[in-house]
Amino acid sequence: MKIHRNLIIVALVIAVCFSLTPAWGVSKEIVQLQTQVSNLQDQMNAMKTSFDQQMGVMQHLIEDSTDKMNKLATTMTDLQTTLQKQQNESGSHVEQLSGQIQALNDTLDELRTRLAKVSKQLEDMQSTQQSLAAQQAQQQQAASVPPPDVLYNNALRDYTSGKNDIAPQEFSDYIKYYPNTDLAGNAYFYLGEISYRQNNFQDAVKNYDQVVQNFAGGNKAASAQLKKGMALVQLGQKDDGISELRHVVQRYPHAPEAAQARDQLRKLGVSATSRKSPTQ
Repeated sequence: MKIHRNLIIVALVIAVCFSLTPAWGVSKEIVQLQTQVSNLQDQMNAMKTSFDQQMGVMQHLIEDSTDKMNKLATTMTDLQTTLQKQQNESGSHVEQLSGQIQALNDTLDELRTRLAKVSKQLEDMQSTQQSLAAQQAQQQQAASVPPPDVLYNNALRDYTSGKNDIAPQEFSDYIKYYPNTDLAGNAYFYLGEISYRQNNFQDAVKNYDQVVQNFAGGNKAASAQLKKGMALVQLGQKDDGISELRHVVQRYPHAPEAAQARDQLRKLGVSATSRKSPTQ
């Protein structure tokens, strides 16, 4: 538990330090934090070595106990054979051999119990080792992920610069590591914009829809629904596209996106509102 708390503290300190320094500038504080992470990794490796040694001891105990059980089983078989031969010769011999067999049975039961305990201890040690390995992986990942503002600003800068080979991965990384922030909706929107520019309208619709469905209160919601409607029209799904454009007009009547939606609907030769036939 102490190591786990240390890992969490180190991860938090690294996050704070990254948020106070330039995107990837190397400073004395970062070097010190990296040294601490390295020390923690050394501790994890030492614990793994100790685990491997203890596992070897446990496996030796299991093998030794198994050999004893096999020898006892062989001895019991021999005694039973001898008992059958001696039944007609001496009643006292039969009673003695029966007692020996009972004693051997008791010893065998005891060995089985000990073997079960050793197996349980081995399983617990394996579970502990796996948990420590998972914590180490999380610590390494936390140390390598930049703060959210740095990651988002880098992605937005590359998107603005037209670096469409780099920006999608950066926006995807932001969504992966910080999926519940408001800027995650913006990241989905810009992924949709990149796909739209590349005429990949299917992926564009998926990303725009993430904004519409999960970030309806964000500042990209109106733009995402507008572009989703336009992308659907490009895919040949005209009716669905018209429906999305009309929703923009209804939900955001005074927004610039509403004016753009009306313009798109006019070009498609339809009205901004759906017309329902009168009830008979």
